[in-house]
Amino acid sequence: MGYKIIGDSCLDLTEALKKDSRFETVPLTLQVDEHMVVDDETFDQKAFIGLVKASPNCPKSACPSPEAFKKAYECEEEDVFVITLSSHLSGSCNSARVGKELYEEEHGRKNILVIDSESASSGELNLALAIMSMYDQGLGFDQVSERILRMRDEQKTYFVIDSLEPLRKNGRLTGLQAFFATALNIKPVMGADHGVIVKLDQARGISKAFARMAEIATRNAAKLEKKVAVIAHCNCPDRASQVKQELEKRGEYSQIVVTETAGVATMYAGDGGIVLAVG
Repeated sequence: MGYKIIGDSCLDLTEALKKDSRFETVPLTLQVDEHMVVDDETFDQKAFIGLVKASPNCPKSACPSPEAFKKAYECEEEDVFVITLSSHLSGSCNSARVGKELYEEEHGRKNILVIDSESASSGELNLALAIMSMYDQGLGFDQVSERILRMRDEQKTYFVIDSLEPLRKNGRLTGLQAFFATALNIKPVMGADHGVIVKLDQARGISKAFARMAEIATRNAAKLEKKVAVIAHCNCPDRASQVKQELEKRGEYSQIVVTETAGVATMYAGDGGIVLAVG
């Protein structure tokens, strides 16, 4: 009985939650040139960052198969919540939905909710933490499903990256734009609009960009005392602490959680990047 939260490997769990039996992740596969990297507990962040920096090519990812999700659903828990990357970034959500169909064809109906996070990394973790909180309050599957989808629609995701190179390699910036932004030390403050990456603002220097991100996030968060902020960092715990302090200066959040990026978010954010979700 009970519930289980299944994420693709962009659900960036804290070290404590990785040991929690209520969680399971289904890994994506990452490719840098001829190197194939499974985004599971064997993922070596520093080695992967080195591969990406050394390659002139864009790293690629492959979503888990529907069969991998189906296997994860074959658990004893009665209620299953599946949190995936934005469908604008990956086919992971579609695989999870097909996996649900495969499961039900073989085993019959089960309480399985597949959630397109319309986010990534910290946004996925924020939804997972909310599900845990709702069950702690005694809510059931239907109530949690309704509330978590509403929260997904209201959640805001932001990020600041140290280098524009990951965006350039992924075709989101021209080489000229990247050159000028780098030469002027301009750091964009980015966000997600229903899963689509958009530029919100910019600042000169990384510290000012973090402050601007915290300012925007806090301004957009109604009923701040009820909001949880999740900060995911890519190989930069000191910067995560800085963002946490910037948020605390601007208001009293219900909780601020810090975690580290696994493979997929490392690929997108790059070394030194920060992803912030508030919801």
